[in-house]
Amino acid sequence: MEFILDGRRVFAGTGGRVADPAAPAVVLLHGAGMDHTIYAAQARALAHRGRNVLAFDLPGHGRSAGPALPSIAALADWALAAASACGAERFRLAGHSMGALIALEAAARGGTRVEALALIGFAPEMRVHPELLAAARAGAPAAVELMTSWSFAVAGQLGGARMPGLFLPGVALRLLERADKESLAADLAACDAYRGAADSAAKIRCPVLLLLGGADRMTPAAQAQSFASRFANARIRVLPGAGHLLLIEEPGLCLEALRSLL
Repeated sequence: MEFILDGRRVFAGTGGRVADPAAPAVVLLHGAGMDHTIYAAQARALAHRGRNVLAFDLPGHGRSAGPALPSIAALADWALAAASACGAERFRLAGHSMGALIALEAAARGGTRVEALALIGFAPEMRVHPELLAAARAGAPAAVELMTSWSFAVAGQLGGARMPGLFLPGVALRLLERADKESLAADLAACDAYRGAADSAAKIRCPVLLLLGGADRMTPAAQAQSFASRFANARIRVLPGAGHLLLIEEPGLCLEALRSLL
């Protein structure tokens, strides 16, 4: 569905069902250079199980108008405002990669509005190599190629899709290639600059799920596991053999874990 926020068009995937503001709301936030389609399997399943799914395209991504926002804090405020614009004053929240940082910050700022929080492919700091930042700012193909090569575990690199006919790195590469180049650069810079995870975690009282890939090279599971004690109520689920894009590497296991929380 589409709506207007601050004079700009915003798109939210609803999992193939008409949005129902009366149903319990679930907000899904994607990662750098991505869009709502990264949640295709999970959004559809949740929407067909009584949830009002709002899988937002962040500003400057997918079908939402730009420009991209410059910081995790600004994106968190935007996510809370977008949820309100859709009638979701209370909701459960999930974010992947950069989206996990946004979700963490939004949960800290939103207080009791956020009833549960899932951080997928999460690390408290997401430093970006200067060469990758430079390639993204230059719009060089190397940026999306590097991101794709680091996003999958070995099985995902060689095939490994749960559905026949899908080559997972090709899926990710096409998705990143169609991203707005300035938006991708802004995303990576926002991730690189973010240092607020510890302060935000201390403010969160809702149940938290850390859903991690055991073979994630971008945000290694050990970083999130050592951080988990900073939350008042957190549990950890590690998917062995999954990389950073575990939402499409292990869609069924991700859905199973998310359903228990969302």
